Amino acid sequence: MADDEQLLEWAEQVAMHLARDGVPPIAGRILGWLMVCDPPEQSAGQISAAIGASRASLTMNLRLLTGMGFLTWRTRPGDRTMYYRMADDAWQAVVRQQVAGIASFLDITRHGLDLLGPDDERAARVRQAHATFAWMAKVFEQAPPLDKEDP
Repeated sequence: MADDEQLLEWAEQVAMHLARDGVPPIAGRILGWLMVCDPPEQSAGQISAAIGASRASLTMNLRLLTGMGFLTWRTRPGDRTMYYRMADDAWQAVVRQQVAGIASFLDITRHGLDLLGPDDERAARVRQAHATFAWMAKVFEQAPPLDKEDP
């Protein structure tokens, strides 16, 4: 069984991985921590104490992660504290949003190709983006559904 220090190191690995995609390191640490903490529902104070983040930074990043669909929050009767946890099927929801973004970008590249015309030199760069996103959309369309029983 891992201790908190090992879990925090793992949360840091999550943060560094997500930082490559532009996720702020604090948001990555929050996400990593909420994936492994016990109890799974934590107040901002508990999260702050665990990952060593300032309350201001924590608040901004909790909002970001909630808006992205990773986290949910609730209060408890007689307690004004907000408790955060990973959203049910958070990863699936986020990936679905990304797949929808691929389809949306295909519309944009199609429009760019229409604007430039087939003979314009600049169209080659747009065609490359369009081909890549069309391929990704096809891969996701043909992917089998996620088997929740097979981690």
